[in-house]
Amino acid sequence: MRVLVTGGAGYIGSVVTAELLGAGHQVTVLDDLSTGHADAVPEGAEFVRTSITEAHDVLAAGRFDAVLHFAAKSLVAESVVKPELYWQNNVVGSFALLESMRRHGVRKMVFSSTAATYGEPETTPIPESSPTRPTNPYGAGKLAIDEMLTSYAVAHGLAAVSLRYFNVAGARITPDGMLGERHATETHLIPIALQVAAGLRPQLQVNGVHYPTPDGSCVRDYIHVLDLADAHLRAIEWTREHSEGHLICNLGSGGGSSVREVIDSVRRVTGKPTPAVDAPNRPGDPAVLIASNAKAAAELGWRPTRGLDEMVADAWTFLQTRQPSESAG
Repeated sequence: MRVLVTGGAGYIGSVVTAELLGAGHQVTVLDDLSTGHADAVPEGAEFVRTSITEAHDVLAAGRFDAVLHFAAKSLVAESVVKPELYWQNNVVGSFALLESMRRHGVRKMVFSSTAATYGEPETTPIPESSPTRPTNPYGAGKLAIDEMLTSYAVAHGLAAVSLRYFNVAGARITPDGMLGERHATETHLIPIALQVAAGLRPQLQVNGVHYPTPDGSCVRDYIHVLDLADAHLRAIEWTREHSEGHLICNLGSGGGSSVREVIDSVRRVTGKPTPAVDAPNRPGDPAVLIASNAKAAAELGWRPTRGLDEMVADAWTFLQTRQPSESAG
């Protein structure tokens, strides 16, 4: 298939692009490099530097079979104080992309959605049937795009899959190179803990130690970025097999790791002390967020195969390849 990957210079987009190429797909990456890195675009992919609002020119020239849509702003805290950026970039931009696809006859999409669409869940593990009550503009915007896809599937014959990620970690390590997380503003626990282990941060804060969990810290669901990429390749196959419709699947391990367990894994894998200090709970942080992945298993034949230590080890290997200033950035 000929595939357009929006946001393919970012962490997840670049790894999925590499896996698409390895599976024999032709790939064009569209990215404005506002958060991505040109050198993360895998060799063999065509690269067009532009925004998703300008995708019509790329789609007009390419005769694409499908679009994998990763391009988005993704900082939850920023979305609260600058919601206009998230409505404009994520929602308005995705609408422009869908309209460009419709005009140029591209009827297949795999969308990077999020567990933030659920907000604070009533039950855990969280099934796709759970109420969607996002608590921030980032999650609300992703939910709005999911709703767009449902309506386009009904009205315009779109075959779409929304993959609602929980926590993604790890890196793609091959003899040809490495692809991993390198965000300008890092908010994810595993890379932050690894930066502490590497001496790039003085210590790690454990935000909340009195939750109703076995060790008092929050429990979250983690999956390896390569397992995530595998789900995207399977989702493309789903769109091949269905002429229309919108499938929504959670992507998670079906289990969970507490903040303290993640820190223990970092210490175990790196052999570094990784200082951590207790801090107050963050307002609105649920004690436990774990995905039910039964639907992804049933519809896509997908199961995660890599555990927490492997995620940490691959992310640590990737971090060790970066310059200290870049690793901290």
